[in-house]
Amino acid sequence: MQFHRILTSIALRVALVLVGLSPALAQVKAPLGKGSDAVILEMSQAFKKGSGQHLSSLLAQARGHSLEPWAAYWELRARLETATPDEVQGFFRQYAGTYQEDRLRNDWLLLLGQRREWDRFAAAIGEFRMNDDREVRCYALVATLPENASMGAAAALKLKQQWYAQKDPDDGCTLAATRFYAAGLLTESDLWRKARLALEANQPKAARLAANIISPAASAALDELRANPARFLTKRAGAGTRIRKESVVLALTRLAQSNPELAASMLENHWSVHLDPEQRSWTWAVIGKQLAKQLGDDALEYFAKARDSDLDDDHLAWKVRAALRKNQWRTVLEATAAMSETAQQESSWIYWRARAIRQLAASDAERAQADKLLRGIASVRGFYEQLALEDLGLTISVPVSPPSLSAAEKQAARENIGLQRALDAFALGLRSEAVREWNYTTNVRNGGMNDRELLAAADLACQHEIWDRCINTSERTQGVIDLAQRFPMPHKDAVLQRATQLGIDPAYVYGLIRQESRFIIDARSGVGASGLMQVMAATARWTAKKIGLLDFKAHQINDRDTNIAIGMGYLKLVLDEFSGSLPLAAAAYNAGPGRPRSWRGAPGTAPMEAAIWAENIPLSETRDYVKKVLSNTTNYAALISGQPQSLRGRLGLVGPRDAAAVVNRDLP
Repeated sequence: MQFHRILTSIALRVALVLVGLSPALAQVKAPLGKGSDAVILEMSQAFKKGSGQHLSSLLAQARGHSLEPWAAYWELRARLETATPDEVQGFFRQYAGTYQEDRLRNDWLLLLGQRREWDRFAAAIGEFRMNDDREVRCYALVATLPENASMGAAAALKLKQQWYAQKDPDDGCTLAATRFYAAGLLTESDLWRKARLALEANQPKAARLAANIISPAASAALDELRANPARFLTKRAGAGTRIRKESVVLALTRLAQSNPELAASMLENHWSVHLDPEQRSWTWAVIGKQLAKQLGDDALEYFAKARDSDLDDDHLAWKVRAALRKNQWRTVLEATAAMSETAQQESSWIYWRARAIRQLAASDAERAQADKLLRGIASVRGFYEQLALEDLGLTISVPVSPPSLSAAEKQAARENIGLQRALDAFALGLRSEAVREWNYTTNVRNGGMNDRELLAAADLACQHEIWDRCINTSERTQGVIDLAQRFPMPHKDAVLQRATQLGIDPAYVYGLIRQESRFIIDARSGVGASGLMQVMAATARWTAKKIGLLDFKAHQINDRDTNIAIGMGYLKLVLDEFSGSLPLAAAAYNAGPGRPRSWRGAPGTAPMEAAIWAENIPLSETRDYVKKVLSNTTNYAALISGQPQSLRGRLGLVGPRDAAAVVNRDLP
């Protein structure tokens, strides 16, 4: 078990210290001082508590430890607002090239942006390697606000890409939008689009900030229309000004989230004539999207009233999904063509575009075009990539493994300073720090690792049973695929034994565990699911009784064998409830059984291709989950059996429940 390994590692480290030996740690030139691990852990806790003075008092004791860069980062980060520029620059020099240097530079850039110290910001931004902070990127646009019109248009496009994609508002992008609007580089329409997107995503603060850039009056109505959009619309007879029109669009957007039929009625019967064509088009698409998410039969009717050119990628995605459910392939083709260039490169929309071209093809040239699209994505890498293989008449098999790693390649990974530091952090239980250190080393430092280096780093993680880094690192290779490395099978005896007892395909179990926890035994989700199979506490108690674990205690859920027994016991009950359907059972395991029961379709509805059903799952997390579990399962089956496999065969069809079937309403 991983926890046992961590304790063993710490105990070994302490033993080495006591006998005067030094563990082989990164950047450690002198022997570690006694208790230095404890100092690092104490500093970690002090940083989380914001105890800056305590951090400063401990820093000297962390000198020489492999995790000294973390200790120094915590200490300076805790007092960054009062630190001098010379202290910050000194840190950059002392820990040059490390993750901690770049992380502190991120923090420093945010602080400089907040202070509007643009000269210092401009001097520091060029050294920022991760460049993964949207707010910093927005501040950078402010710091280099262009005066040239053509450069300004390019900068405005960059800003909209950052700003529109943000989930939570921040000072940087709000400031950039304000400055760009004042400079004439953003239009009023750009700001209203942000407000619409934010309100549709239930981000009222972001919507209000965007509207307020236009004028305080533009944001004043937001609270009222959010609280009761129907009343807001009923109280108003017309919408003469741009602000009033956009307030109507926002109110209809808000209403559509709870009652799309009423929103459609109010738009059709009153507000349509008061809005301009783009506003009408957008609002019809919002209504169509909400009905599509409810799996409504008339979603396409409302999408048909919207012009594709007025919509964003999310609206178009739901238009495609609604069209797939109705076998409207011409609509699929048109909507995917209207998506942004970035969206068009996603394997999902490449696949459905190819399918649409095939369905509509009237010539060999058109069929060849579809095949070319499928060949461009066909591989074992994911759900749509696997479907593309099968649509080309191929099977899903284990690809040829890359040449074995040499001793020198493995040694280089073991000696990599960043990977060593990450392993030491894992050993001390500092998982968050370890993951960030590992990812930076593999993905960013010196431009990121090449395929052979990634395979060696993944192998190192596998050897230490850090399965999530093993998988994620191996998945980054571009020119080669080591399928066994990407799809490891830890705890094999325990999984196979329980799967055999219950009659569950072990490939399906492994596919689910890989998606749930990446084989981290003590994994815990944000909603409280625990262990390898990510079981909720209430579900664990219920399942334990069902399978005869009458003395089950809550703390046992992170015990490997108990978690497997309960998780697989529940999975078997879910499979039985859905007549063995792997897609439906996966959806039920992720979202609870009630939702997929309602997603199956009304009695009398014809069964549909499960790939189309999966793409239409209303919850994005569950939609992604089902596709990944089934793709994982197919690859595991290829590895376990050594035989070609079919994803399409595992998907099958999804349709309404047999009227005679008994529903297990007790199933949580």
